Amino acid sequence: MDKIVSGLILAAGASTRLGQPKQLLPFKGTTLVGWTVHQFESCSSLDEVVVVLGTSADEVRKQVKFGRSKIVKNLAIGDGCSASYRVGIEAFHPKTEAMVVLLGDQPGVTPVIVEQVVSAWKVNGGKIVLANYQGRKGHPMLFARELFDQLVGLHGDKAVWKIVDQHPDWVREVTIDRPYPRDINTWEDYKSILAEEGATGEDTKK
Repeated sequence: MDKIVSGLILAAGASTRLGQPKQLLPFKGTTLVGWTVHQFESCSSLDEVVVVLGTSADEVRKQVKFGRSKIVKNLAIGDGCSASYRVGIEAFHPKTEAMVVLLGDQPGVTPVIVEQVVSAWKVNGGKIVLANYQGRKGHPMLFARELFDQLVGLHGDKAVWKIVDQHPDWVREVTIDRPYPRDINTWEDYKSILAEEGATGEDTKK
C-alpha cells in the first residue's frame, strides 16, 4: 500500500484586519474556505484532508458543505498556527507518513501544485518538500512523519518556518514557474485576488 499522506488546511485565523471571518468571504460561487477545501479534497494524492477551524467554526460549518474532510477546532487561537498543527496532527490517520500544509486563504495554490509536491516526496523522499515560486519558497509544504513531534512542539505564528530556515539540508524544493500565490489578509488583498482569478464576490467592502 502507498504511504498515507494527509492534507492539513489551516483555516483558524481570526481575520482581525478584515473585521469579519475571511473564511466566509464570497468566492467563485461559494466561500473562500469552501473553495479551498473543495479544491484540495479533489487531490488524489491526499488520502485524507483535515481542516482546522477557529473561533468562527460554528458559523463556517453552517455555511460550508464539507465533503470528505475531517473538521477539528483550534481552541487556542492565541498560540498562533502552532496550535493548529497540534490539533490537526492529532486528528490524522495513525499511519500517516507525511502531511501537506495548506492555507485556507491562499486560493492561488492549485491541486496540480499539491500533486507535484507530493509526487516529488514519493519519488525522492526527504523530510521537507515545498514549492518554490520563481525563487520564493511557500506552500504547499510537506513534512515527513519524523518531524511531527517537532511540529507539535512549536509555539507562536510562522513557527514552522523556523524548522525550514534552520535546516536547509532537510528541504527539497519543487520549482513552480509562476508568481507566488498571495494570501488574503486585507480587503485590498481580497479584491485584487478576485480580479486576478476572474472570480466574483458579493458584499465586498465599498
